[in-house]
Amino acid sequence: MADQTDIEKLSRERILQLWSQTYNTEGKPDWSHIFPYYHDEIVFQDSIQKVEGITAFREMCDRLTERCEQLNMDILSILMEDNIVFFQWKMTMIFKKFPSTPIYGCTRLTLDDEGRQIIHQRDYFDLWGDIFNNIPYFKKPYRRFLRKRFG
Repeated sequence: MADQTDIEKLSRERILQLWSQTYNTEGKPDWSHIFPYYHDEIVFQDSIQKVEGITAFREMCDRLTERCEQLNMDILSILMEDNIVFFQWKMTMIFKKFPSTPIYGCTRLTLDDEGRQIIHQRDYFDLWGDIFNNIPYFKKPYRRFLRKRFG
């Protein structure tokens, strides 16, 4: 585990600062400054995958970097209470051969008792809906299918 005395306690402002450094407007994202804030036994989960441990988490971040030419994130709102942080975001993935794709979602972070490291991260988003919205002839059938099957 990283030495917690070396890192600043996480606050709403610190999280905004860290995430704004991670996703830049030119080039690939860089998580190197944020990894010390993740616990060695981090559990990360989103609608596609669940990874456990800092090594698997770093590998997942590397895969995302490889897939995108550029990745931008705008944090639209953020709330923090005790050791729980929620933030709403818009992430734009810019690919080599495909049009850029905005994805809207939110993240829940659970911090350790010291408020210095992230022990759990859960990202919520509708990956396919946001991607299909940008593909002609896919958007309407996909939305029709969802309404018919799920109300």
